[in-house]
Amino acid sequence: MFKESTELRHMTHSDPNISATASASDDEFAARNSSYSAFDPSRTSGEGSPMMMSPWNQSTPFNKSPWPNFDESIPQDMPKNGLIGSLVREEGHIYSLAASGDLLYTGSDSKNIRVWKNMKEFSAFKSNSGLVKAIILSGGKIFTGHQDGKIRVWKVHQKNPNIHKRSGTLPTFIDIFKCSIKPKNYVEVKRNKTGLWIKHSDAISALSINEEHGFLYSASWDRTFKVWRIDNSKCLESVKAHDDAVNSVVAASDGLVFTGSADGTVKVWRREMTGKATKHNLVDTMLKQECAVTALAVGGTGSFVYCGSSDGIVNFWSREKQLSHSGVLRGHKLAVLCVETAGNLVFSGSADKNICVWRRDGKAHTCLSVLTGHIGPVKCLAVEKDREAEQRWVVYSGSLDKSVKVWSVSELGPDLNQMGMGMGQQSSSEGDVSWS
Repeated sequence: MFKESTELRHMTHSDPNISATASASDDEFAARNSSYSAFDPSRTSGEGSPMMMSPWNQSTPFNKSPWPNFDESIPQDMPKNGLIGSLVREEGHIYSLAASGDLLYTGSDSKNIRVWKNMKEFSAFKSNSGLVKAIILSGGKIFTGHQDGKIRVWKVHQKNPNIHKRSGTLPTFIDIFKCSIKPKNYVEVKRNKTGLWIKHSDAISALSINEEHGFLYSASWDRTFKVWRIDNSKCLESVKAHDDAVNSVVAASDGLVFTGSADGTVKVWRREMTGKATKHNLVDTMLKQECAVTALAVGGTGSFVYCGSSDGIVNFWSREKQLSHSGVLRGHKLAVLCVETAGNLVFSGSADKNICVWRRDGKAHTCLSVLTGHIGPVKCLAVEKDREAEQRWVVYSGSLDKSVKVWSVSELGPDLNQMGMGMGQQSSSEGDVSWS
């Protein structure tokens, strides 16, 4: 698929200032998408994978964990973070998770979406479209984003919670038909190829919901994000957002939307309403770098934005200071593939098979623990409040090792720097967290 390593590096670390459409063929564009968006398991140890191209990779063998056993050094009276159990069903690599209460939904590259309850398989339903790249729950509905560029909508049967029925697909067939009649609704999706603006022309990479206004956001490798109204399944807007695959989209409660891309940028968009019409305008480009942006999350009651990248670093910005860059978290040896937040905690999962748990105190971040146990890259995370303990969370991690692990994590854990574990906060104006 790739000819030389120099070409690989050009395609996977594309210049954010150069349009992909102007400088690369469609085949190169597809290859660049695959490198950081699909995270194809067949390339997890290959020359073009995010793991092998990470600058951290040279000093750390991929098959050997660089982390010590932290729990052995934690005082007995301190709350410990550790594994509760594993959910394993040998049918596919885990690409997406969504949790609500005691239910967990898992999506993989098989045709099944599985539902787990209290660590046991509860239900399953088929998507008939292969890889399930994103799952999000809202108002009794389950939205799933797929490799074929479609969003499926599911509902739980009123009388039997074990049964899930598909209630629709976005865009709807009738909307596609109506839209196809007018030539103005066709836009260029690839060189010399057009398609309807309401349809994604490539895989969906992420979903996000603004509950207050009832909007669903979908990001895609086709370089756009689209806005959908949940109550009537209408596509309200399609935004040509980046010069390469859009890997993540996060909708904040105040009308801001954040997108991260394989072109190395993080962009901020503001929603504006004019009557019934909605329009998202570009506010700022928060980050420009050569390596791909792989994950985004908003935390701290919306006051911080976190960005994971293929170089193993998590950047963060403070919204209280006009989205000023506030520091970086350095805890991974390989590409960061997912980031989640809960309470004062930040979780980052990586191609190095580990999950770093960070605690935020003001603007400062310290590492509480590193969760180890997966034998493949950690692709997705979901976090739920532990209903039986204060300041404790249940963390689900999905991996390309075909398993989901369940962890118990406390915000009250000890600071690893204070324990002499070699994880410290640098004295820099940006508040970097790094290995000392």
